[in-house]
Amino acid sequence: MASDSNMDREMILADFQACTGIDNIAEAITLLELNNWDLVAAINGVIPQENGILQSNFSSEASQTGPFGPHSQSEATAHTPSAPPSSASASASASSSSSPPSTSSPAFCPVQPSRHIVERQSRMLNFRVEYRQRSIEVVLEEASTVGDIKTILETELQVPVSKMQLKGWKSGDVSDSTVLRSLHLPKNNSLYVLTPDIAPLASTSQSSAQQGLSNQNYLLVISHREAQRDYSLNFPASKTIQEVKRNISDLTNIPVRHQQWDGWPASASDDSITLAASGISYPCHHLTVCRRSSPALTVDQTDECTDVHMVSDSEGDDFEDAPEFGVDESEIFGMGSSSCRKSPMMPENSENEGDALLHFTAEFSRRYGDCHPVFYIGSLEAASQEAFYGKARDRKLLAIYLHNDESVLSNVFCSQMMCADSIVSYLSQNFITWAWDVTKEANKARLLTMCTRHFGSVVAQTIRTYKTDQFPLLLIVMGKRTSNEVLNVIQGNTTVDELMMRLMGAMEIFSAQQQEDIKDEDEREARETVKREQDEAYRLSLEADRKKREAQEREEAEQVRQERIKKEQEEEREAIRLSLEQALPPEPNEEGGEPISKLRIRTPSGEFLERLFLGSCKLQVLFDFVASKGYPSDEFKLLTTFPRKNITQLDPAWSLVEAKLFPQETLFLEAKE
Repeated sequence: MASDSNMDREMILADFQACTGIDNIAEAITLLELNNWDLVAAINGVIPQENGILQSNFSSEASQTGPFGPHSQSEATAHTPSAPPSSASASASASSSSSPPSTSSPAFCPVQPSRHIVERQSRMLNFRVEYRQRSIEVVLEEASTVGDIKTILETELQVPVSKMQLKGWKSGDVSDSTVLRSLHLPKNNSLYVLTPDIAPLASTSQSSAQQGLSNQNYLLVISHREAQRDYSLNFPASKTIQEVKRNISDLTNIPVRHQQWDGWPASASDDSITLAASGISYPCHHLTVCRRSSPALTVDQTDECTDVHMVSDSEGDDFEDAPEFGVDESEIFGMGSSSCRKSPMMPENSENEGDALLHFTAEFSRRYGDCHPVFYIGSLEAASQEAFYGKARDRKLLAIYLHNDESVLSNVFCSQMMCADSIVSYLSQNFITWAWDVTKEANKARLLTMCTRHFGSVVAQTIRTYKTDQFPLLLIVMGKRTSNEVLNVIQGNTTVDELMMRLMGAMEIFSAQQQEDIKDEDEREARETVKREQDEAYRLSLEADRKKREAQEREEAEQVRQERIKKEQEEEREAIRLSLEQALPPEPNEEGGEPISKLRIRTPSGEFLERLFLGSCKLQVLFDFVASKGYPSDEFKLLTTFPRKNITQLDPAWSLVEAKLFPQETLFLEAKE
């Protein structure tokens, strides 16, 4: 039975290669295993139905009466003009001729359409191309070339084709002349553009750039000179240079006071300044660190330290390169991966999560290279805050990578999936990636406690149910209004395409939720704006009323003051009038024999004042008399009728006779201007 099963699989493999033209046997076997050796399903995944392939399973009876008439399958294939001669097809013929006919074995009959039918039914391929913060949709026939995609992107992105690198092909790098049909692409594809020769656009000003970078993370590539090791560490922009040096001290065992650095800009002279204000390059900056030469450090000690680092590096390189030379992974992991690696991915008793993740990132880079997702350095709570609780437009999904060195899938998943260019680019653009190592029971218990606190006991229980050989895990978490939700749990036994499709599926769900959140946030901000405007209008109205009331109160107070002053002036004037009236000499008698002057004075109101004065009387007495009647000389002037003469300008010591107001005279009062 086993030999029959192997024989059937050889026939299926030969038919699959003959129909699809895939010469790579390993690739063909992989595609068949993904479809459980279902020949029709595997061909459907590579060549859709619209390409003219007849897809059906025939019984032995139907195969003799089908579209090829009474001919056998080999004869039908021989009559097909475009059937490619290959070793696979020859093997299939040999197998079919040597094995007896079976009534239950399926027969697959390829139908090769004529050239003009193929051209008319050419399949359309969809490409979603990511470039920095932009996403371009491109639709082309599969008869087009890679250069045609670049030509369209040149118009959309304003990037010359010569400076454009199109990445994300599952078959590796391709040339501009490569025909898309030869790549056997699915209908929907995701690519991304790299432009290493074009620098990102600078900000309008240095201050605005620092403000924009203050919420970002810096990737510091730090080379340890003595150990010949590179660390790729992710730091928030708010971290100080002193904190970076302390973290490097934990990794390199070089105290901060003994560290000698190369690569810091001149503006980073003070260790207390932040990375955002230090002037380093964003998003990646290269530095070099070594131990400052000191007499206290002997040559033996230096050599010993260097030897330790070099041994660990060589062991890690041998471990990573083992699968590439055809070594069976079971031979490597049979005794447990922890016994093969001297340095664990994460220390067991780290004081805080940030230090543990720094060690994790450094060890991950040492094992699998620098091309990997940028792991968030900080606690799980901080990563959740970064992903879920900002502006709705700035929110992202949280990808939690759980590593286990005891799983046989860890090395393959990390080297082939987590370090794939397309996965790294997609995670960096759309996710906050946080990692943890659950190899040690203490670290696993610590993770379960954190997950229970932030996501609930269900998530912790879900992680607890997974077995060691199902690791590593990639949890996709989306933040919601009431609680956080785990959208997907991706296990280690997956492929790059499947991983990308599941990430994109999670992004579709997240994008729909994000659009609702953006709409709600915009509506809430609009309501708050209207409320602020109403509150401001009400405040201005109250302010205007207050000013109006204060002005009215000041006016009333001024009126009271003026009335009081006026009253005081009137009282003072009345007192002066009374004193003048009392000081006037008595009116003389006409029979006294002395010269008498009779004066008649017309007031501004038309009344007349009449009085007798002695001819020898002074003009001052006349002025006092007029003032006693309410017409003081500082406000009124006393005039003669004809000729018009101002009496008040004369010397008050003159007598009435000297002033020619004798024996009688008519005068009138006039207010001074």
